[in-house]
Amino acid sequence: MSNFASGSKSKAISDRSGMAFPYREMRKEWNGHLVHVSEYEEKHPQLEPKVQKGDAQGLQNARPDRVENTVANMLTLNPFTTAGSGSRVITVIESSHGRATSDVVRFRNAIGFDGITSTNINKAAGYSITKVNDDSYTFTVDTDTAVVGNKIGGGGLASAGPVTLTP
Repeated sequence: MSNFASGSKSKAISDRSGMAFPYREMRKEWNGHLVHVSEYEEKHPQLEPKVQKGDAQGLQNARPDRVENTVANMLTLNPFTTAGSGSRVITVIESSHGRATSDVVRFRNAIGFDGITSTNINKAAGYSITKVNDDSYTFTVDTDTAVVGNKIGGGGLASAGPVTLTP
């Protein structure tokens, strides 16, 4: 093993200021620079951030509850069709409605047609529906019946949404 000189009378040049200082008063910084004790700076903690674990994602195999739309969907022009003469069943055309059988839907601003009054269609408690497909479903009105049957109606401002939605 080799021996180094003690450096008691030696001078060293600071990498920061370029000035000469006694060799024994020099310190090596974290970045490898040789500097005088008066110029020495500790490594800033932000240069070595703590390792952070990633945020948790979702639950594995989660099955969230299906959430009903919080807004009323505007229906197309004359979206209702009566089933037949004397029937209380009405079919509703609502593209990609996302509803399921037994959902309760409230209709608003529908116009009466074929013997079914607007008051009956726009009932505040809404109606439990039966899903036919992704674009239509049926419901049964309480009191009125169709006069002719297979008639379309409902007007152009009808909407369908949750019962809890305030007008």
